[in-house]
Amino acid sequence: MTLHELGPAAIEGGFWAGRQRLNRDVLIPDGERRLEAAGNLGNLRAAAGRSDERFRGMVFGDSDVYKWLEALGHELAREPSPELSRMADETIDLLAAAQCEDGYLNSYYQVAKPGPRWSNLAWDHELYCAGHLFEAAAAHPHDERLLGVARRFADLLVDVFRDAGTCGHPEAELGLVKLFRLTGERSYLELAQAFVDRRGAADLEPATHGSSYFQNRVPVREQDEVEGHAVRALYLAAGVTDLYMETGEPALLDAMHAQWRDMAGGKAYLTGGVGAHHTDEAFGDAYELPPDRCYGETCAAIASVLWNWRMLLVTGEARFADLLERTLYNGVLAGLALDGGGYSYVNPLHVREGHRDPVERGARRQPWYACACCPPNVMRLLASLQRYVATRDGDGVQIHQYATGTFGPVRVRTDYPWDGRVTVEVLEPGLSVSMRVPDWGSARLDGRPVKPGYVRLEHDTATLELDMTPRLVLPHPRIDAVRGCAAIERGPLVYCLEAADAPADTVVDDLRLTGGLEAVARPDLLGGIVAVEADGAHAPADRSEWPYTPDDRHNGGRPVRLLAVPYALWGNRGDGAMRVWVPRNS
Repeated sequence: MTLHELGPAAIEGGFWAGRQRLNRDVLIPDGERRLEAAGNLGNLRAAAGRSDERFRGMVFGDSDVYKWLEALGHELAREPSPELSRMADETIDLLAAAQCEDGYLNSYYQVAKPGPRWSNLAWDHELYCAGHLFEAAAAHPHDERLLGVARRFADLLVDVFRDAGTCGHPEAELGLVKLFRLTGERSYLELAQAFVDRRGAADLEPATHGSSYFQNRVPVREQDEVEGHAVRALYLAAGVTDLYMETGEPALLDAMHAQWRDMAGGKAYLTGGVGAHHTDEAFGDAYELPPDRCYGETCAAIASVLWNWRMLLVTGEARFADLLERTLYNGVLAGLALDGGGYSYVNPLHVREGHRDPVERGARRQPWYACACCPPNVMRLLASLQRYVATRDGDGVQIHQYATGTFGPVRVRTDYPWDGRVTVEVLEPGLSVSMRVPDWGSARLDGRPVKPGYVRLEHDTATLELDMTPRLVLPHPRIDAVRGCAAIERGPLVYCLEAADAPADTVVDDLRLTGGLEAVARPDLLGGIVAVEADGAHAPADRSEWPYTPDDRHNGGRPVRLLAVPYALWGNRGDGAMRVWVPRNS
């Protein structure tokens, strides 16, 4: 089964409409100011000969501009705006001015290191930046100036890399496929294929981090696990899945299925976040999922969304939409402050009392980063969210995610994720429409029980009711770091305990779950949420010199009532302890 993107779609109200308004009104305009202050735009001005500014920032700084420009394209497609158009026009004009006569465009090599190009493919991200340029062009399909810039650069890449070479950070692959789809130029697809084919034998300095870090240990078709740098791995997976869509080569899809099973089965956090290693921002071993050392980079969660969407398109299987939903509501959304005033690079599932390690960057959000890959990535995803709601094939329309709006010939009304009631109106009478039933709870369609997966509507107006009863989730027994703990979920949301809600005279690290979950509407809290109350206990730890105690000391404690809030909203009320996995009294 192959699904196709629906075409005209709009989120018009509710939870995600609020996030899209925040993105349009706050994040994207602030992005222009941040990119100016950090030097990204100044670097391109210097490359264009419009200033004598010195290069500032990261070697891949151009890619942040391209992701922000892509977000502008998606937003302008949603609704015109003179101010957003100005931002886009000025940036596109700058890129055209900065591009070399032969098509090359990379401000780091044009300004900071005007030596031999392509001299450090493992680390200098020239092809990575090019891929994001191509994605930006695809988001502005009617702008001939930007398309011209992208095509000139892509034509140069075809000439230079026809016979050898690939990038240490995958991204060019999926960018080239998008450019192929936009232009029909087959050499772009062939180059994407060549980049994929060279994995496993490329010269990418494996001694530095090891070949696995670069997804270069074995050829792609032999890779049956996800490994190495999480963002690199999942951008490559997205590109390989795109390539499969165009070529239909079974070996590519077989490898993607194997890698997805490896990730979903033992290397993804409860939030959908991925990446257990701080040192190399990488996947760890299966079940190596420490909550306090979770890296869970926001970019990696976004990459997972991009890959799951592609796997959904090529298979039509609900499991990919399920993981996309989990990751979007938890792993991605945690990366953004409620008011848009800060972003997370790292998203742990446990922050201890008194945590103050600045290296981890995970205990509080920041307005921007020296390595600012995540903020514009959040912007481009939020601006394009409507595309992930529904698809169409020869049999009709499939609704995968739930948001109020109009999606092609279907109108949806819901207060999801706070409420499980989803009403659908089919605007083309007689059209076949299917709705996804998530795997996390029971459901009824027009009053009759339905199983997880996809269920076809029997009428042109239907109501799906999802059971939103809070539930306890237990970890896989091989995840040593959270053995004996449980987590709270409700609907698609993972919940956490936060210091701001801890009972008086208690410490989050000393709280325990004993049961008794109850959903509680809290319009006064965090912009209006449904919280979860739970029976618990406070068992203060003896902070002696020896951190081990007999087994019988790990129960009991003073009974308390706990309040859990959505994990994605933690950290919006100041610094403090937080945990998703909470010990249970046995």
